Amino acid sequence: MPDARVTNTITGRDAFLRVLSDEGVVKMFGNPGTTELPIMHALSSAPEMGYVLALQEAIVIAMADGYARASGKLVSCNVHVAPGLGNAIGSIYTSFMSGTPMIVTAGQQEQGHGLTEPLLYAPLVPIAQPVVKWATEVNRIEDLPRILRRAAKVATTAPTGPVFISLPGDILNNEAAIDLGAATRVDTAVRPSDDALEHLARRLLTAKNLVIVAGPEIASADAFAEAAALAETLGAPVLHQTVGYGAHFPSEHPAYIGALNRDQKRVRQILSEYDLMFCVGSDVLKMSVWSEVEPLPETTKVAMLGLRDWEMGKNFPAEMALRADVKETLKALVPLLKKLGGDALAAKAKANLTALASRNWSAQRAQRLKALPKPVTGEPLPGEWVMAELTERLPKNAIIVEEGLTTATTLPNYFAYRDRNSFFGNVSGGIGWGIAAAVGVAIAEPKRRVVAVIGDGSAMYSIQALWSAANLKLPMTFLICNNGGYQILKNRLKLFHGNDTPIGMDFVDPPIDATKIAQGFGVAAERVDTAEGFSAALHKSLATSTGPTLIEVMVKKAG
Repeated sequence: MPDARVTNTITGRDAFLRVLSDEGVVKMFGNPGTTELPIMHALSSAPEMGYVLALQEAIVIAMADGYARASGKLVSCNVHVAPGLGNAIGSIYTSFMSGTPMIVTAGQQEQGHGLTEPLLYAPLVPIAQPVVKWATEVNRIEDLPRILRRAAKVATTAPTGPVFISLPGDILNNEAAIDLGAATRVDTAVRPSDDALEHLARRLLTAKNLVIVAGPEIASADAFAEAAALAETLGAPVLHQTVGYGAHFPSEHPAYIGALNRDQKRVRQILSEYDLMFCVGSDVLKMSVWSEVEPLPETTKVAMLGLRDWEMGKNFPAEMALRADVKETLKALVPLLKKLGGDALAAKAKANLTALASRNWSAQRAQRLKALPKPVTGEPLPGEWVMAELTERLPKNAIIVEEGLTTATTLPNYFAYRDRNSFFGNVSGGIGWGIAAAVGVAIAEPKRRVVAVIGDGSAMYSIQALWSAANLKLPMTFLICNNGGYQILKNRLKLFHGNDTPIGMDFVDPPIDATKIAQGFGVAAERVDTAEGFSAALHKSLATSTGPTLIEVMVKKAG
């Protein structure tokens, strides 16, 4: 109950928690400071708001990001004033890129006191503004519910994403008779007009060689079945978008032929086979480093479907661009295609899928397993072998959270995406997200085994997240792939500059021991450097249900 002294009044801090709860928030992730103490005080009488402690603000946001992406729920994050918000910005940027529905708050100095520029003070809204959908500060206690309601509406309306609210101490501690309001949700599950839908259907049917590019909106719309039906109806091959940060299409479907990468020359070569690329809820060939080669051939036209209209025609013109929900549109499009295409389309689709059988993802996986070299005794383990062995031993409903960079490059070749929550990856490229996000995913998915595949460099950005996993006794597995440095930078230094003598990219003097670090956070851990040792450690870890375990596997430097 609120600690209001009069029945028709309420403190700002209690109003804050009441409104969040009414908006469907059941988890608050945080790392408190002095300016957050009013909220911490209110939490003591609001046990229904499950508070998850993380040991640094970037970890707070990444854990909440993983939780929200896996649960589909709006989440609350509470971080400290200016330096804490600064710590969190990189992770908020990642959440912004992934479109995670999240309300980020930070305590602020009392209004008036801030004018004196006390310790830790800075204007918070300008700090957060570039990486959120909306940012504001509460200046009157009467406005607090309205601002929270608006924040929840903005965060959950497609394209979804984080919002930020600065909470001055006097707003939280003051008391007033205020209207708490009610929740608003904007329904964006819409499909195109009948005319637009028929235009799209006829365009897809007239393509000589069509390819479908699958993206994150297939997952966020829960449209795995509809996307599979589209591929089956058209007999079209399906490629995963260039930035593989989620499970966007069932890997074992006969139409799935694998993922595009971020090599412009290679992508251009692949797409040159097709005259029409249908982007279903996907980015359009997002790349990493500059290349003089454009990834889209002039002969490949583009059609797009999804709710992120900013992506439409952003870099490449779209012949058709439909701003609509993927699931609702495909539910209407597939029957229309069957009606317009008739028996001829059915026969063509069947023949196309038969032709894909020798080169689809499943066939490629079988060929790779057959050709996979065995580890050499006395040498670090090959990353590809580790990825293959891992996926062979995982339960079918396992979830992988991946930030392995070089070592995990081949993971999508072996791990099957069977549902929209089977895989989560880093969308922004800013490392340090994975190990913390995996904790959030494990909180959201307690009945499934969560395995975090993390590089040694990435792990050091947020290793403190292990403590939260141990504190919550989450039965999950952390796999730290140790190749002794920033291998991706070494590879690129050599590739781009011909320089094979890297400076500042090795962890050798002294070497990092992730096993001992994990043990210091209360996580059972062991280091392995043989095939037998890895297999035994993995078996033991997957059988452990009383808390988290960590395996540090010594892997080859992948060049």
